[in-house]
Amino acid sequence: MKREGRGGKSRQYPIAPPLAGGRFFFILLAVGLASAILIGRITLLQVIDRPFLQSQGDARTLRHEAIPAHRGMITDRNGEPLAISTPVVTLWANPQELPSDAIQRVMLAQALGMTLDDFESRVARYSGREFMYLRRQMTPEAAQRILDLRTPGVYPQREYKRYYPAGEVAAQLLGVTNVDDVGQEGLELSYQPYLAGHPGQRRVIKDRRGRLVRELGVIREAQPGGELTLAIDQRIQYMAYRELRAAVAEHQADGGVLVMMDARTGEVLAMANLPSYNPNNRAGLDPRGLRNQALVDVFEPGSVMKPLAMAAVLESGIVGRDAVVDTSPGWMRLDQFTIRDFRNYGELDLAGILEKSSNIGMSRLALQLSDTAIWEKYNQLGLGQSPGTGFPGESTGNLPARIQWSRSERAALSYGYGLSVTAVQLASAYTALANNGERLPPSLLRLSEPPQGIPAIEPSVANDLLEILETSVGAYTGGRRARVEGYRVGGKTGTVRKTGQQGYATDAYRSVFAGIAPISDPRIVTVVMIDHPKAGEFYGGAVAAPVFSSVTGNALRLLDVPPDYEVE
Repeated sequence: MKREGRGGKSRQYPIAPPLAGGRFFFILLAVGLASAILIGRITLLQVIDRPFLQSQGDARTLRHEAIPAHRGMITDRNGEPLAISTPVVTLWANPQELPSDAIQRVMLAQALGMTLDDFESRVARYSGREFMYLRRQMTPEAAQRILDLRTPGVYPQREYKRYYPAGEVAAQLLGVTNVDDVGQEGLELSYQPYLAGHPGQRRVIKDRRGRLVRELGVIREAQPGGELTLAIDQRIQYMAYRELRAAVAEHQADGGVLVMMDARTGEVLAMANLPSYNPNNRAGLDPRGLRNQALVDVFEPGSVMKPLAMAAVLESGIVGRDAVVDTSPGWMRLDQFTIRDFRNYGELDLAGILEKSSNIGMSRLALQLSDTAIWEKYNQLGLGQSPGTGFPGESTGNLPARIQWSRSERAALSYGYGLSVTAVQLASAYTALANNGERLPPSLLRLSEPPQGIPAIEPSVANDLLEILETSVGAYTGGRRARVEGYRVGGKTGTVRKTGQQGYATDAYRSVFAGIAPISDPRIVTVVMIDHPKAGEFYGGAVAAPVFSSVTGNALRLLDVPPDYEVE
């Protein structure tokens, strides 16, 4: 294209290619389209997909953590702690995040108290997982020393650990919890829902390695477990365990049981068992020590049943309080069985029968009763029935109900054979003698008010038997070692043959004593059983009665029971 310029000269201008304008519009269109796509994508992410993306992000960073609940404390009747939970720290690790640096691994192993080989073996075992325990239930101070190493992949977890201040003294009664603080035995098991409480929950943000970034708040507060107040008095419990252990050691016995009950309420003031164990350190635990023999194990009670059988005799009206029974010649044959006394005691009144523990005297009285009279009396006293304490595995004992009773079976019941009881059942039965004929069910928990007694013996008969029991521990009787200076006490000894594969053993016994104190105004009932004493004497009056005397005397003084007379 030509155009004249100044001076009449023409100039040549280039003509724009026809595609130049199209390229501009193409670029403009591309930019506009990209902007539209970008705006659309932003809109999609921020508006339409926002809930989904947020939930996915939260799923990777937002966590709901449990807040452990503090397990309720168990105390004795005076508020002294018997079981408490203390805060501890558990260390765990993600094996895939642990450092490969040898020095760091050696330092971590040493801090954990492990050899490097053991540590490496453990890490290798969990190498395909993202979680492994390093140490459970460490003290916060010890755990912090390890955390101060700042080893990658090592994290803390806060928990609670159960501690038992009384140790082995009340181990079988309290029971234990496992490493997760869940009750496994004893009262810890039976009251697990009440003691455990309810864990709380909180919302937190963590990074991809599980480290806490921020706490967003508590969703639900943890509710601590309830506090359990037991009936036992820790002071009496310590004395009972100490004296029981001394007797078991002195006589080289297999074990022993002591149960002390409040004669007015039925509360169990002491319950000691041997063998025992330390619940705070269960290494080398003897499985026998786990059983609460006082509630779980049964035994034939022997002569300690004679006062209870005599209650049936007196209530029948067949004989009176002053009746005399001829026990000569000191033995008798019933149904091809021979029943014997220690020697021929001749004529004995009712007090003499109990004082001499005459099997012949009791048998002749029992044979004058109806077939089921003694069985019915034992049944009224709670034998053969659940004690109702709620303790796991408590035994009902065995009180056989015959369709037809033989003469030998009726006689055997009167002197404590042919049935089995627990120490708690026996103590509960004796509360009827101490409580004007009303039996009190045993309670392992402290009661706010005395329970309603269960009529089992006529009050006048119960009071007569109390006086007879006092003569049974007179100065020249087999039960004299049960006496307590300053107090009037009463009780009955028992020496029972143990059973084996061939029937009754001739060289294995249980030594038993059941007693009441003071006779003037009964406050406590105590049952002592020593299993198979092998050194020295084995009679109940020589082995079990001294334990009764020591523990009962101290308990009366601790309970501020006024003495019956002054001791010179």
